[in-house]
Amino acid sequence: MTTSQPITVSIRREVDPSRISEATVWVQTGVNLANKYPGFLGSGWVRAGEDSTVWHMLYRFADEQTLDAWERSSERAWWLSMGEGFVRSERSRRRTGIEGWFDEPPTGSVAVADASSPEAEASVTAAPPRWKQAVTIWLGFFPVNLVFTYLMTPVPGWGELPLWLRVLVTTLVLTPVMTYWVLPFVTRALRGWLARSR
Repeated sequence: MTTSQPITVSIRREVDPSRISEATVWVQTGVNLANKYPGFLGSGWVRAGEDSTVWHMLYRFADEQTLDAWERSSERAWWLSMGEGFVRSERSRRRTGIEGWFDEPPTGSVAVADASSPEAEASVTAAPPRWKQAVTIWLGFFPVNLVFTYLMTPVPGWGELPLWLRVLVTTLVLTPVMTYWVLPFVTRALRGWLARSR
């Protein structure tokens, strides 16, 4: 089943520390090659730290069809083969929409597969159904919003502020609370339920 939503691929690679300069050129070459393909929406890569051998990379395509065209291309196979000497391990995941919120970042590593083999394809990790994502977000947002409203109601002048300003302040305060604390907590608590397909 294909999807018409943009797909982001998240990759964690461990690179030979003696070949960082080569790896930097190699990664940029991959970005330049992907950039020529229809549906390419962008990419980025960072190292975990100045002395780190772990690199985190993202790239995004408009839909599964354009992503598959890139991932099955001879140019990508050639590019992957060029990295075999210094990429020690690799792990990748595909994500659509906001379901990346519903997973912990990948840790650890797996052996690099032969780029020409069918097993080298990045596996599509099933995301929770949209209705489960919506329920999960609501279960986090409702109590946080309710508590914030109760806390702000007795603040002098709060009720006299224009509605748009109260909503602006509320969202400015609650968005980071939801992103960094509430959603990670709720998704961990509901992990078993979110993993079931129904």
